[in-house]
Amino acid sequence: MLRRAFSVDDISRMMEAGVIGEDERLELIEGDIAVIFTTAYDQYAMKAFEVHAVDYLLKPLDQERFRQAVDRALKRKKTEAGNIEDLLGSMRPSYSRAVYESHIFVQKSEKLFNLPVEEITFLEASGDYTIISTKADQFVSSSGIGKLEEIMNPDIFIRVHRSTIINVNYLKEIERHFNGGMIVKMQNGKSFPVSRTYAKQIRKKVV
Repeated sequence: MLRRAFSVDDISRMMEAGVIGEDERLELIEGDIAVIFTTAYDQYAMKAFEVHAVDYLLKPLDQERFRQAVDRALKRKKTEAGNIEDLLGSMRPSYSRAVYESHIFVQKSEKLFNLPVEEITFLEASGDYTIISTKADQFVSSSGIGKLEEIMNPDIFIRVHRSTIINVNYLKEIERHFNGGMIVKMQNGKSFPVSRTYAKQIRKKVV
């Protein structure tokens, strides 16, 4: 945020009145406040930019020229804030989710079953619901397939289609078609087409 645009005259008057001293003057000019110099003397322009002034305006002031200077000051402060945020972001560790759910509770009839995630063979979207399949059973979840994808290890559960996620531990084989398409075949005989959008997830595992 631009706290204030101080002129050379402002700073000089504050020093003469004893409001600020030399240290405060340097803080105003060299600190985090955007300074626009306004003066009748052009010989100090180089010195002004040496202390990182935003602009140097000669009196009498032109309203449009002053507006441009203020806009420049605002843009500088915004850029500085963005640079600091980028720096802080680069210093933060990358918190990709390292721990995924090992068990979830799924409903069938009036009961909630404790289902080990590793037993899930594949998931299929069905409208706003998701059909969760295991080797022995099927469950219907009211959670969308995208929400369930977030809690599962992406190294094991791969999305092959916008409506399908498979557990690679139950994947039997992949068929490649002449047109570049692929079909994944699960161990239980179920087959799913691989959309072009998600084909790269499969190709990453090809050695």
